Amino acid sequence: MRIVVVGAGGVGGYFGGRLATAGHDVAFVARGAHLEALRHNGLRVSSVHGDFSVGPVRASTDAGELGPADAVLLAVKTWQLEPAIEAVKSLAGNETAVVTLQNGVDAPEQAARILGREAIVPGIAKVLAFIESPGHIRHMGAGALAFAEWDNSPSPRVERLRAALEEAGLVAERPRDIWTALWAKFLFVAPLGGLGAVADAPFGPLRDRPGLRSLLGQAMGEVEQIARRRGIRLPDDVVAKTLAVVDEQPVDGTTSLHRDLRSGRPSELDAWTGAIVRLGAQAGVPTPVNGFCYEVLSFLAVKLA
Repeated sequence: MRIVVVGAGGVGGYFGGRLATAGHDVAFVARGAHLEALRHNGLRVSSVHGDFSVGPVRASTDAGELGPADAVLLAVKTWQLEPAIEAVKSLAGNETAVVTLQNGVDAPEQAARILGREAIVPGIAKVLAFIESPGHIRHMGAGALAFAEWDNSPSPRVERLRAALEEAGLVAERPRDIWTALWAKFLFVAPLGGLGAVADAPFGPLRDRPGLRSLLGQAMGEVEQIARRRGIRLPDDVVAKTLAVVDEQPVDGTTSLHRDLRSGRPSELDAWTGAIVRLGAQAGVPTPVNGFCYEVLSFLAVKLA
C-alpha cells in the first residue's frame, strides 16, 4: 500500500515505521529538525517490542509531494489538525482512507467538514510513544489501531489497511461501533491526562494513591454521563474496566498532555479536558472534577508558555 503519515511524532512515527519495515510504501509529512533527520538518517524506533530503523525515508513538509495515497494516517495533535486536513486534500482520491487518530471525539467531524464524510475513517491509536530526539521515536507500550467506516459498514479500503497493519505485526482492531470505541478511549485518556497534569504525577500514583484514584474514577464518570446523554452505548462497567486498563500501564508513564503542559509546549488541553467541560455544559452534565482540572491547567498553560 501507498501510505502517507501526516505527523511523524510518537503515533505516526511508530505506526508508519512498522508499516515501512513490512515493505509498504510509506512517506511522512514532518517539519523542522525531525524532518531533516528523517530525510538524511532515516527513522529510528526504540521499542519495548524490539528496536528497529528505517531509512532514509521519503519525507516533506509538503503533502502534495508525497501523494497520491491509498491511506492517510492523520496523526497530528488536535491543535495542528486544521492545516493538516487542508494539506490532505492533495493526497486523497475517491478511495483514499483518511484515518483520524486524534485523542478526543471532535476530529472526525472536523475533518469531514473539509474533506467530506465519505473520505473519513474514524480511528483510534492505542500506543504510548513520543519523539525522543529528531528522527528517534521511543515506544513504551501497546501498539494497536482501531478504525472503521463512519457507519461501521465493511469496506475494501478498511480491510486492505487492516491487512497491511497485521503484516507489520501490529494489532488492527475491528470495533463493533467506532463511536463507542472513540468515547471509551476519550474516557481513558482525557481524565488521566488532566488529573495527571494537575498532580504532576505519572500513572503509578494516580492509580495507587486512594484519593487520586477516586478522583480519576469521578472524572471518568463525568465523561461516561456525557456520552450517555449523546446516545453513545458504553458498557455499564466502563469506568471499572478503564481503571483496570490504567492498572496495566507503565508505572512511570505519562500522557502527551501532561508532558506538553509541563514543558510549556502547545497542548491538547482544549480538545481533552476542555472538551469534557464544553460537552458537559451542552448536555447538562456537571463536570466538577474535570472543570477544576481545566481551570488549573489553563492557568498553568499561560504561566508556563
